[in-house]
Amino acid sequence: MDVFTIAIWVITIGLLIFSFIKDREKTKEALKKAFFMGKGMALSIFGVIFAIGLILALLPPEQIADIISKQNVYVATITAAAFGTITLIPAFIAFPLIGTLAGAGVGIMPSVAFLTTLTMVGIATFPLEKKEFGTKFTITRNVLSFVFAIVIAVAMGVIL
Repeated sequence: MDVFTIAIWVITIGLLIFSFIKDREKTKEALKKAFFMGKGMALSIFGVIFAIGLILALLPPEQIADIISKQNVYVATITAAAFGTITLIPAFIAFPLIGTLAGAGVGIMPSVAFLTTLTMVGIATFPLEKKEFGTKFTITRNVLSFVFAIVIAVAMGVIL
């Protein structure tokens, strides 16, 4: 664990102890509510994890790199963004994956488009997000995230 993560845990535990000392009943009630909210979302979260695993089993990184590297850079960027949109991978896995793709011959723009949509746009998480935030918000957030992912990819392509 890094220093930042340890600091967050220490602060959180410290504030929880402070809250418990200040008002034991309210703190217990808040913890109960948090537990039941997490319990209620667990099935949806496991469904998302299953969907991610299934998608990655169907579209291994080597296959993604093969498809993307054979196209025009702009078509490859849109294709990479589309692949990133349908998958969802935590950042600590996504960055090494992008390194693998870049090593396999995928250009900067497609790699950045894939990375940004991978972490910002969530088709796999759409049902859970829709349930928690509503359809309009979820669609708006995903569309804007996709557009900004393309803008970021083009900007990185120009810069690098």
